[in-house]
Amino acid sequence: MTTRTRRSQRRTDALSRERIVEAAVELLDTAGESGLTFRALTERLATGPGAIYWHVTNKDELLAAATDAVVTAAVAVGSAVQDPQPAPEEAGAPASPQDGIRAVALGLFDAIARHPWLATQLAAQLSRSPWKTVTPRIFESIGQQVRALDVPESSWFTVTSALVHYVLGAAGQNAVNSASARALPPGVDRAGFLDTVSTAWQELDPDEYPFTRAVADQMRGHDDRRQFLDGIDLVLAGITATHRPRPGDAGAQE
Repeated sequence: MTTRTRRSQRRTDALSRERIVEAAVELLDTAGESGLTFRALTERLATGPGAIYWHVTNKDELLAAATDAVVTAAVAVGSAVQDPQPAPEEAGAPASPQDGIRAVALGLFDAIARHPWLATQLAAQLSRSPWKTVTPRIFESIGQQVRALDVPESSWFTVTSALVHYVLGAAGQNAVNSASARALPPGVDRAGFLDTVSTAWQELDPDEYPFTRAVADQMRGHDDRRQFLDGIDLVLAGITATHRPRPGDAGAQE
């Protein structure tokens, strides 16, 4: 009876913390980091501050928990393609490590796009506290797929770091661009903004900026999400080319 009561207590506690973190994410999405206060949180949860402090000691811990919750959900999409062997009844080609990397990358890209505060929190946590759960979680989700690509163990950290830096850097820049687009004057949309940039590039000095002028029209109307995935494929192609066994290498086919 005592054991059952303790287990019930732990489940209740876990759900309470989960709800607090969920409410924190909602506040961050609507009001930003400055709007996430314990007062606002108590009002949203219709509870007293003591109930929240029982589970979360301060705002930094709350931000870390909110970031971890969103990242956990984002990288979970890659776990569906961790196993390269589908069940016999499943149609289509087997999932590959490349598919897993694309899935994790796109999960993070979309999460950062949906949660405007996330890019800043990821940058802060990766640089200030990489020993906490967020950094290992992202590294693990991509690193497992890198290992499945038969990359030599001596290169696991470098290759995984390159992928993580590309994913978070490109997704973070896209979030900044999206925020800027939301701040455009009334009547100006993304297409109009890109058209203005493209036109300005085309009018640059042809001797000083020949390349920028040449690609100016490609700026107009490009798809950020598609461009992001194309970048992932470029990185994957580089990884494959760099680590492809060469004649004479140990383990290469005779």
